[in-house]
Amino acid sequence: MPTPNDAASAGEPSAWPRIAASAAIFRDREVLLVKRAKGALAGLWSLPGGHIEPGEKARAAALREVREETHIEADLLRLVDVHEVILDGTGGDLAAHYLIVVFCGRWVAGTPITGSDAADARFVRLEDLDTLPLTDNAAALVRRAWDLLQTAA
Repeated sequence: MPTPNDAASAGEPSAWPRIAASAAIFRDREVLLVKRAKGALAGLWSLPGGHIEPGEKARAAALREVREETHIEADLLRLVDVHEVILDGTGGDLAAHYLIVVFCGRWVAGTPITGSDAADARFVRLEDLDTLPLTDNAAALVRRAWDLLQTAA
């Protein structure tokens, strides 16, 4: 994820908040996770996702990010939530503020291969979620997404 300076250098009048999209992709009782390679969340596991490009729909952005970060093809079925992330920097300054449109869906094809800004990518059994260092609320979002998919026909 970019830093406030990235947005400022791009000529944007205000660096934050930014809009992003992510997806909880399930294969049987496993969820696709990525280990962040850079930024404030480096080393933490989370759902694949990233910025929504200008003119890009949120659903398309989520699918693009899944492909870019993991090389997995997926089918998105439901909207899970709009998740808000606010990170404080040094001295109490705002480091990041994201609104993340979170979808859920099912694996279609592919084996996780690390790409884009991920350090690792893999399917993780739902029972093993708590064994990984996850971003805030990632486990809760995964469980909500799983529950939603169980009710989708």
